[in-house]
Amino acid sequence: MNTSEQLSTEASRVVPGVVHARALGKTFAGGSVVALEDAAFEIKPGSFVSLVGPSGCGKSTLLRLIAGLIERTSGAVSVHGDDVTGPRSDVGMMFQKATLLDWRTSLENVLLPTELAGTTTDADRANAAKLLRMVGLDDFLFSFPSQLSGGMQQRVALARLLQTGADVLLLDEPFGALDEFTRERLNVELMRIVAEVQATTIFVTHNIAEAIFLADEVFVMTPRPGRIAKIVKVPLERPRPLSIQTSPDFNALVAEVRDILGEDH
Repeated sequence: MNTSEQLSTEASRVVPGVVHARALGKTFAGGSVVALEDAAFEIKPGSFVSLVGPSGCGKSTLLRLIAGLIERTSGAVSVHGDDVTGPRSDVGMMFQKATLLDWRTSLENVLLPTELAGTTTDADRANAAKLLRMVGLDDFLFSFPSQLSGGMQQRVALARLLQTGADVLLLDEPFGALDEFTRERLNVELMRIVAEVQATTIFVTHNIAEAIFLADEVFVMTPRPGRIAKIVKVPLERPRPLSIQTSPDFNALVAEVRDILGEDH
């Protein structure tokens, strides 16, 4: 094989990104508040990206731009090669609050995306039940939100997100309001689930250790106007036990991210 053939073969093995952004920016309040500026990145399929940065740095704004919930002011953002111009069926989003409907059971809450799409089949119901079992709620399919703990409600919300069938998952501090023990357990569950469904995941958090524990890459953002100061690779093997957080390699990554954030304060 000559050199040109070898280069061509290697190029064909390059996996295209799922989410692309180029010079992406968002300004609010008639141009007086620059929330996000000049963001550029590519996210590979099946990868897990964490966004960290100070409050108000544009992390949630970036998620909403990818989700098509708000319009960009400048630059470009695409998913699966298509320009994002509005909400998409292949992109799902989960927020800090579970926002479950109080009068619906866990199973009925998970089925909501299917119902909103217009049809609910026996297969949809079976899938919703399977997802609730996947997130560890085998015995709570017919429980109402008032009968569930905060962590259990977030598990229902995660199952509802997966019920959409989206292969790009956006999570905006989904475990931020939970106690540390519950949060750690859900982080382990989240890693297992997204690996099983092979979803591309973008996760917003203020917790540096959480960001590193979950991610393949950590996008470290500056104070407003939000920019991506650095993308930190996380070369830790998977699956990752909670005990990895005591390792020298893990703590070196924590220190690196903390130093980058410190430089921007």
